[in-house]
Amino acid sequence: MNIIVVGDGKVGLAIIAQLSREGHDLTVIDSNPNVLENSVEQCDVMVIRGNGASLSVLREAGADNADLLIAATSTDEVNILTCILARRLGTRHTIARVRNPEYAEQLHFLREELGLSMTVNPELDAATEAYRILQFPSFLRRETFAKGRVDLVELRVGADSSLKDISLNQLHKAAPVKALVCAVERGGEVFIPGGEFTLREWDKVYVTAASADLPRLINGLGLDNHKVRSCMIIGGSRIAYYLATMLLKSGVSVKIVESDAARCDELSDLLPNAIIIHGDGNRQRLLLEEGLKETDSLVTLTGMDEQNIFLSLYANHEGVRKVITKVSQNEYYNTIQEMGIGSIICPKALSATRVTRYVRAMANAIGGSVIAMTELADGRVEALEFLATNKTLHLNKPLTEAPIKPNFLIACIIRGGKTVIPQGSDCIKEGDGVIVIASGELAATDLNDIFE
Repeated sequence: MNIIVVGDGKVGLAIIAQLSREGHDLTVIDSNPNVLENSVEQCDVMVIRGNGASLSVLREAGADNADLLIAATSTDEVNILTCILARRLGTRHTIARVRNPEYAEQLHFLREELGLSMTVNPELDAATEAYRILQFPSFLRRETFAKGRVDLVELRVGADSSLKDISLNQLHKAAPVKALVCAVERGGEVFIPGGEFTLREWDKVYVTAASADLPRLINGLGLDNHKVRSCMIIGGSRIAYYLATMLLKSGVSVKIVESDAARCDELSDLLPNAIIIHGDGNRQRLLLEEGLKETDSLVTLTGMDEQNIFLSLYANHEGVRKVITKVSQNEYYNTIQEMGIGSIICPKALSATRVTRYVRAMANAIGGSVIAMTELADGRVEALEFLATNKTLHLNKPLTEAPIKPNFLIACIIRGGKTVIPQGSDCIKEGDGVIVIASGELAATDLNDIFE
């Protein structure tokens, strides 16, 4: 597809990198020549130096015939204006980065009245991800498919885990619930395992199960099933505001530590039911005085990755049961995870993935069949949701007889609102939703791509 990206900051560059890997024709607009040079070095893109909200610049970029324009500058109003102008010129779809919480209630109006196809908010995406993780704190990460009916969760095999040294064909004995281990990360390598694969200590495991079965899965595997009832947040950013709002509505008590007095006053007005503490979150004495050891969870949301990592390591040392760390540089994701500091969220990567999902859905409308996708194991594995149509090969044939390519795995089938964790005797029928796990090097835009 022909896609224009306006704004080449952290979020814009993350979006460009993902869409470039997907093979789309990209044109990047930015007023900073150094930033444009960085895009050319990292990705195969065309660049135009100029103001993305200028009609002449948009015409030069081909907005009159573009399939999609993504406005990701640092200013919400510029992004909205750019999308309006692009739609007037003939761009088929537009996506705007909108960060201001004051606009949150107006997003429906913005989409309908101003012609926006979608809005992305990295801070809200990060807060939503953190909230979802805190709902089931035993998991490092949690993704949903099939309109929330299927979950793909990430967990670590600990020294006393019931998964340790067990082969996958014996998984049902360890956890009496229908679940499928669909990917395993070990020592820097990623495996899409067969039934004879044996799990080892420190393996990072990705498991698919029906969302309703997650509590039973946790109990069956002997995972920590405590509920988060209190949360301490370091840094009073927009992410902190969004996350605190979600937690307070669900009955979780919230403390926010923020060093800026003016921001503390703002948060006190916005979050009257939260405890706002004016102080330096780097000071161990302050954290201990405010009950760090007694809190169920800690989320580090300062503007510095190094500070967030250090605070998370300290919280782990002090025995905090669930720790979530925000990072801006997703490139160091694996290295940070090996430190054992718990769950990691990267706002720019989350928004880039949302945009990529939308682009794949657009491709679905013009002939593909991908409904949703997400990346696992630092992009080396993809989880893809497809729709089986009357053109899908090997319908109604047992999966043991279907010639599925190596490094593809059918993780789940959704039929009539019910979730099927497949066995060899199961089959794909027309109208089924099918979740497929694929090695990151293997491009699959249609369900037929998984077959020999």
